[in-house]
Amino acid sequence: MPAEKGEELTQSQQEYSGSEILLRCLIEEGVEVIFGYPGGSVLPIYDSLYHGAVKHLLARHEQGAIHAAEGYARATGKTGVVIATSGPGATNLVTGIANAQMDSIPLVCITGNVSQDLIGTDAFQEADITGITMPITKHSYLVTDVRDLPRVVKEAFHIASTGRPGPVLIDIPKDVCNAKTGYHYPEGVRIRGYQPKTDPHPLQITRLHQALAEAKKPLILAGGGVVTSGGEQELIAIAETAQVPVTTTLMGLGGFPSQHPLWLGMPGMHGTYAANHALLECDLLIGIGARFDDRVTMGRLDKFATGAKIAHIDIDPAEIGKNVDTYIPIVGDVKKSLTAVRDGLPRSQSEDWVKQVQGWYREYPYRFQDSDQVLKPQWVIRHLHESTQGNAIVTTDVGQHQMWVAQYFPFAKPRSFITSGGLGTMGFGFPSAIGAQLAHPEATVISVTGDGGFQMTSQELAVIAQGNIPVKVAILNNHCLGMVRQWQEVFYKKRYSEVDLADSPDFVKLAEAYHVKAWRAETQEEAVQAWKQALSDPGPAVVDFRIHPEENVYPMVAPGTGLDEMIMGEEES
Repeated sequence: MPAEKGEELTQSQQEYSGSEILLRCLIEEGVEVIFGYPGGSVLPIYDSLYHGAVKHLLARHEQGAIHAAEGYARATGKTGVVIATSGPGATNLVTGIANAQMDSIPLVCITGNVSQDLIGTDAFQEADITGITMPITKHSYLVTDVRDLPRVVKEAFHIASTGRPGPVLIDIPKDVCNAKTGYHYPEGVRIRGYQPKTDPHPLQITRLHQALAEAKKPLILAGGGVVTSGGEQELIAIAETAQVPVTTTLMGLGGFPSQHPLWLGMPGMHGTYAANHALLECDLLIGIGARFDDRVTMGRLDKFATGAKIAHIDIDPAEIGKNVDTYIPIVGDVKKSLTAVRDGLPRSQSEDWVKQVQGWYREYPYRFQDSDQVLKPQWVIRHLHESTQGNAIVTTDVGQHQMWVAQYFPFAKPRSFITSGGLGTMGFGFPSAIGAQLAHPEATVISVTGDGGFQMTSQELAVIAQGNIPVKVAILNNHCLGMVRQWQEVFYKKRYSEVDLADSPDFVKLAEAYHVKAWRAETQEEAVQAWKQALSDPGPAVVDFRIHPEENVYPMVAPGTGLDEMIMGEEES
C-alpha cells in the first residue's frame, strides 16, 4: 500500500496483507468508525488504518473503547467495532464483551495475538482470548490462515447482527496480519447450524388472538427486544387496538411512549406501584423481547403473575420457558411477530381493567420530598428532562442515578436511553455517550453518572476534549457508592462498609485539566445556571451536581420478596 497518509487504497495490487484485507472487509461492511487502542500485535492493522480510509477513535483505555462501541451500536442498531492488541489489551475488553452479551448488543471485537509459532509458549503479551471470552461471546474466531479472513469477517458481522444480536470476537495472530494473499469478499453467508428463526408460527399467533379475546386483565411486558427489532410502532398499534396496558423493562424504556395513557411505567425492584400490581393481578401476560429476569420477578416466581396465562415472544428460543412457565411460546423476530399479532387482532374485554391500572398510575406516581436546603437527585433528573424537552440521548452507569433516570426522565423514543442492564457495569455510561454522540453528531447526548462510576473511565475526558465531542456529563455526586450505601442502610442496619468516596477529586478541576469546561452546583439555582451554560456551550461540558448523600431510590422491592411487598419510603411530592 502507498506510504503517504491520505492516499487511496488501490485495487491494482494483486496481493494484500491480512491487515489490508481486514480494513477492506470493514469498508465492505459499511463500518463508519472503529474504536480502539493500538499495541504490538495489532501494529500491522494500525499501519493500514494510517491512510484514513475508516475513522478511528483512540480511547484512553480499552474498556472505554468497547463501551464507546456499545454506545454507538445501541444508538444506531448498527454493529459496533472495537480493536485491541493481545494480552492485556484483549483482556481489558472482557467487561464490555460481557456487557454486550447480556444486553444483546451487536459488536465485532478484533484482537491481535502473538504469531502462531509463539502461541502456547507464554510469549510476551500472549493470552488465550478466545478461550477467555467463550462464555460471553455469541461466537469466536481464531484466524490461522489469511485466506480465511474475508469469510470470517463476513460471518462475524452476520452472526453479531442477526437473530439475537451479540458480540463476536475475531482473534488475529500477527503473522496472519502480515501474510499476503489475493482478496475477494464473499457476497453472502450461509452457516450450517446457524439459521435463526425469524417468522412466528401462525398457530401460536392464533392462540394469542384467542387468549386476548378471552382476557379481562391483559398486560404487555415489553423489553429490549422491542427496541432492538424496531417494533415500537407495531407495539403501539397492538396496545391501542386491543386496549392492553403496557409496562416496559429497564432495557425496554423508550420502546413505548412514556406519555401514552396505556403506559404504566417500569416494573420490578424500583418500578411503579401500577406496573407491579398489574403484574400481580393480570390474567394474561404477554412478554415481548424480555427475559423475565430477577430484577422484574424478584426471584419469587411463586408470587409472579400467578393468575396469568403467559405468552412469550422472543427471537431466542432459549429464553422461552427459561424463567417462567410459558403457555403460548412464540419464537421469532419481535417486529415480525408483532406485525403478525397486529393483523386480525381482537379487542380485549379490558375496559374496567384499563381504568383500574390507570387509576393506580395516577394515584401512586414516583414521589420525592423536594428541598430548598439540599439538591435532590430526582429534581436534577427532572430538570435535565425539562431543559431538553426530553429531546436527548441519555446514557447511565449503574446504581442510584440509573434508577432515578429511569424514573424521572420519561423517554418517548427508542434508542434514546442507553444503559448497562444485565451486567450492571460501572464505568459504562460516559464512554457509551461518546459512541452515541459520534453516531448522532447533532443530538444532545447526556451522560448521567455517579461519582463512583465516573472515576472508572474519567480518562476518556481526553477523547471528548481532543475531538471536541459535545457530550454533556452530569455527575450526581453524593460522595459515596450510593446504591451500595442504600442497601447497607436498608438491609445491613446502617453498617456502612467501604462506601465513602469523600476523597474523590475535584471534578471541575479534573475536567479543566483535560481542557473540558466544567461547573459545580450545590443548590437548585446554581444547578439551573450551570446546566444552562453546559447546554449552550457547543463543546463538551461537565456539571458536578452535589446531591444529598442520604437520598434513597424508592419504591424498592427487596430481592426474594413479592412485588406486593414494595417499600414505598417516606417520600412526598
